[in-house]
Amino acid sequence: MALARHVNPDELIQTLHDHPNEPGARKVHTRGAVSHCTPYSTQYSSAEGIPKFVIPRESTDAEAVRQMLRDELDLDGKPNLNLASFVGTYMEHQAEELMVENIAKNMSDADEYPAMMDMHARCVSIIAHLWGVQKGETAVGSATTGSSEAIHLGGLAMKRRWQEQRQAEGKDTLRPNIIMGSNAQVALEKFARYFEVEARILPVSKKSHYRLDPDLVKENIDENTIGVFVIMGSTYTGHYEPVEEISKVLDQYQEETGVDIPIHVDGASGAFIAPFTNAHAGGPKWNFELSRVLSINTSGHKFGLVYAGVGWIIWRDQRFLPKHLIFELHYLGGTEESYTLNFSRPGGQIIAQYFNLIHLGFQGYKEIMENSLANARLLSKALEATGWYTCVSDIHRKKGEFGFKGVQHAVFSTAKETSADYNAGLPVVAFTFSEEFKKEFPLIKQETVSNLLRAKQYIIPNYPLPPNEEKTEILRVVVRWSMSLDLMERLVADIIAVTQALIESTQAGQPIVPPRYGRGSTEKQHSSQGHDDRHKHQASRPMHHGVHRSVC
Repeated sequence: MALARHVNPDELIQTLHDHPNEPGARKVHTRGAVSHCTPYSTQYSSAEGIPKFVIPRESTDAEAVRQMLRDELDLDGKPNLNLASFVGTYMEHQAEELMVENIAKNMSDADEYPAMMDMHARCVSIIAHLWGVQKGETAVGSATTGSSEAIHLGGLAMKRRWQEQRQAEGKDTLRPNIIMGSNAQVALEKFARYFEVEARILPVSKKSHYRLDPDLVKENIDENTIGVFVIMGSTYTGHYEPVEEISKVLDQYQEETGVDIPIHVDGASGAFIAPFTNAHAGGPKWNFELSRVLSINTSGHKFGLVYAGVGWIIWRDQRFLPKHLIFELHYLGGTEESYTLNFSRPGGQIIAQYFNLIHLGFQGYKEIMENSLANARLLSKALEATGWYTCVSDIHRKKGEFGFKGVQHAVFSTAKETSADYNAGLPVVAFTFSEEFKKEFPLIKQETVSNLLRAKQYIIPNYPLPPNEEKTEILRVVVRWSMSLDLMERLVADIIAVTQALIESTQAGQPIVPPRYGRGSTEKQHSSQGHDDRHKHQASRPMHHGVHRSVC
């Protein structure tokens, strides 16, 4: 076999540009031949690259630029096959048209766009009622750019209320802390770091179903605890955290000490699922029916079924939003009260949210959420039926049952079953190689399954569970409403085919080398200061120090 040498594509292209007429060099293009007959024959042809890091001196035909950007964007994955993300990738065309028609409207211009602001107010009211707003209380809330902003606003309100209470009692306000599980999405820890609050990140475990443990909450709260972040839907495994059980722990603590600690519910996904499903939240109460729950956030762009760019936060009553956090803005002949981290923001997503709420109605949302959960249960049971995989998520197990009981328990659903017959949670399937599979095929790595599925255009991440359980790696699929039964069946078939191919390679004695992506584009190399999986041991903050990954 002939020896071959590595070819550096960047050097090759540069050589062709610099010496187009040298013997042995192929003349790719000349400036004299550039025309504007088609989008592919512009000044940005093979004779001249597209300026990437400085603005070009000359203008270029709009259609040509559009075509070039389209071509580059073809390298992105298909949004509907991005099974890693909770964020919606589909809306009905009528909603898309409304968004495009109103794309120039700015949410900060309240006087200019009163109809849009009315829709915003209606959304706040509708969502507040979905979350059990109580009689005699006046819920208040706002749209945000997503749950991250909403969490910061909710956390800041808790901190300020704690400060006001401490000052009224003549006590110091130097050491605020907030409680969350290590399964928390990174936005919760960002709040603590940005607003100078000690983050007490409590370990999760198999015993606690990989969610916040009420027993640990009891051990870690004190008079400086500004509140507890309780997550309605862990991004790792989809489990709902026990809001009412944690509320009872805080009730008991208040009886013993007189210290009143509130709850903020991070319902980024679950707060748009639990109100509509037969399973609810797996318990009788999770929302404003519990007096200790002062605020709730959600992402309209997740299971609110809107494209990325909208979240919501609502306080059960206006008295729980400290007055000095609210700005009264005077401009354009009117006044407006505002409590946000952003100012200007697009209004199209607000209109789309209102469209969904009145178009789908309660029954429409219920059908979508029940169908998503049914598809997630089907995928879970199909994977466990192979004997190769077990699920860490539990929404496919009968209510009150947790953990894998064996292949014989992978019984498929009957027509009359609903989510009420199963454990409540998000439509998330978190799965891992079974113990039997790992013993029989120790050379096969889960990461390889993820990478081979990526070659089929599925994006299914493989990552460790939260700190304290990080030795277990999971593959995770988020079942959104755009996943049809046909796509589900194809996904199951492809996972089985990939796994079977790995088994056959091992049995044939062929080495299994997980495919790795290159260093990426120049932009990627210069814009990210993180580490890839090969160099993650070089990270300055070890995994066991707390929240270690954003998996939304």
